[in-house]
Amino acid sequence: MAEPHRIVILGTGLAGASAAGELRAKGFSGEVVLIGKDRYRPYELPPLSKGILLGDADEPDWVHDEDFYGKQNIDLRLSTVVTELRLGDRVVIDEAGTRYPYDRLLLATGSRPRTLSLPGAELDGVRTLRTLDDSKALLAALSGGGRVVIIGAGWIGCEVASAARKHGADVTIVERLPLPLHQVLGDTIAAVFRDLHTEHGVQWRFGADVAELTGSDGRVTGVRLGDGSTLPADVVVVAVGAVPRVELAHAAGLELSDSVPGGGVDTDATLRTSAPDVYAAGDIAAQYHPKYDRRVRVEHWANAKDQGTHVAGNLLGGSDPYTAIPYFFSDQYDLGMEVRGLANPFRDELVVRGSLETREFIAFWLRERRVRAAMNVNMWDDGDALQALVDNQTEVEPQVLQTGELGSLVGS
Repeated sequence: MAEPHRIVILGTGLAGASAAGELRAKGFSGEVVLIGKDRYRPYELPPLSKGILLGDADEPDWVHDEDFYGKQNIDLRLSTVVTELRLGDRVVIDEAGTRYPYDRLLLATGSRPRTLSLPGAELDGVRTLRTLDDSKALLAALSGGGRVVIIGAGWIGCEVASAARKHGADVTIVERLPLPLHQVLGDTIAAVFRDLHTEHGVQWRFGADVAELTGSDGRVTGVRLGDGSTLPADVVVVAVGAVPRVELAHAAGLELSDSVPGGGVDTDATLRTSAPDVYAAGDIAAQYHPKYDRRVRVEHWANAKDQGTHVAGNLLGGSDPYTAIPYFFSDQYDLGMEVRGLANPFRDELVVRGSLETREFIAFWLRERRVRAAMNVNMWDDGDALQALVDNQTEVEPQVLQTGELGSLVGS
């Protein structure tokens, strides 16, 4: 496959910006056009729910320095909304009618927060968290303390709760499931996070449905639950997951996935879509993953960064499969953790090394005695060993993981 002359990248998030930078690092001298609707140059998302929301950082982690794009001759188009992909014509069109022809196209359009289709959802004071402006606005709202109701106890909901408590807010989390993070961690480990937040003053409403957001003079005042009770609120944070931005891909006729939660754009192992010379990376990519022998779509920071970097080589004519194992981290109060791999907590065997009570432990999820995923909580010395165990899906007896030397298991 010949090297292209012009590569267009849709999406100025981490995946798109990483791909653009890597194209130049690999010596590509053709045109690179990086288009996105955000008004800020590319930045990473984790600080939005961590350092910035806690008030510990004034800026996000920028993907590149401000002068990088000019120095690297990358045509960065901010505040630009693309409205159409014409795959047959190999052109992208924005809302002003500007046309961007391409030889190769990368879709890295990311995700948007799910919203509530309920009465009161449009009231002032109802917030989501996805962009830098979202984070700044939510920080301002939390800094005054007050009463905060968070709908959803996933990673974002829990991290927002941690920040809100630091700012002195009264926090209640409403969650339909019986525990926070239940679907990704299972009963035992999810209970650790429930207890962590409870000890820091968070109130829970598990098994609850939201019926309505109440308000006065256009501003939210409460959350009415399905049982008829109302939680008073000055701020409501909707944290019920994200949806991949696949509208452009769908309208263009690209194959979409119905085999991963939330859908996505189908790609092969190399991140190539169903259309010639069109690739997808980051949150929207429902990639056939060789190590799992199925489609996988991952919304975490490392996946966006690593897929963006990886796909650059394939945009230039390579055909290397993306095989990296998913990685994720979170910080809540004094608990820091990392997860490697993909677990099914309701099917896999859980093995715990260390102490759940002191929140210094490693959790392993095994299937057929092979390590499928590992989470280290407030323990930082074994990261390389954990990565290798998960990468290799090492076969091991549970008791060895509990008491043995982890480094000695690598490569076994």
